[in-house]
Amino acid sequence: MASTDAAAPASSPAPPAAQLANLKALVGQLQAKIERLESQASDAIGSVKESLSPAQHLRIVLMGPPGAGKGTQAPNIKAAFNVCHLATGDMLREQVKQGTDLGKQAKTIMDKGGLVSDEIMVGIIQKELDTNKECALGFILDGFPRTVPQAEKLDQMLEKKDQKLQHAIQLLVNDNLLVSRITGRLIHPASGRSYHKEFAPPKKDMVDDITGEPLIQRSDDNANTLIKRLVTYHEQTDPVAEYYKKQGIWKGVDAAQSPKTVWVSLQQIFKEAAATQPKQ
Repeated sequence: MASTDAAAPASSPAPPAAQLANLKALVGQLQAKIERLESQASDAIGSVKESLSPAQHLRIVLMGPPGAGKGTQAPNIKAAFNVCHLATGDMLREQVKQGTDLGKQAKTIMDKGGLVSDEIMVGIIQKELDTNKECALGFILDGFPRTVPQAEKLDQMLEKKDQKLQHAIQLLVNDNLLVSRITGRLIHPASGRSYHKEFAPPKKDMVDDITGEPLIQRSDDNANTLIKRLVTYHEQTDPVAEYYKKQGIWKGVDAAQSPKTVWVSLQQIFKEAAATQPKQ
């Protein structure tokens, strides 16, 4: 006996025009979500900036080995909070170039092959804090302190200004990953902006995105030199990290992640600190 049930018709695929419309709708939804998230991140930074009292202005030591991303994250912090970025190596060279008293003292020592004293370095930092208008709302120290005595002298100098460091943030990356990062690093000498041939290339090969000026690769950005620099970094910086851990201001950030993810982690640190610090 034949079945009276009619066979269900096979569903036919949507025509190409309908598929394209669906894909465009999905892309539009994703773009809208990205814009919402970016807006939320921007609002979060704005609320942190507005809530900062003079006692809470950002005073940060940014630590991390070569290639950890300090050159990427420091400009983000500078732009978001209108603070100055004090890269001590750059400051030292600038003082020598300008022929200031501190610069002359430093040049005399360097010409003899010596190391510039902690007192001179702290003096250069203090001069920047006193005279650089960009430092009115706070600062990011990059490359200093590298030893515990330097950290102690920095604290003493800030104490005389009735200020304290608020954050000692260390960018943490496995040494093996750093080797692959550093050997492809490109630098814009004037600003310190950094790029990477593979991970974060400039829009135009070997040219800075903002100024259009040429990028360079540092002569010491090679594997053998880096390994030696990492040994020195750990010997010097591990005790400094312990020093700041005892003060309760150290935070470690996993810098093996993408720069955008690292930036989100940094924003969270600043947001939580602003929420807990008393206003004065």
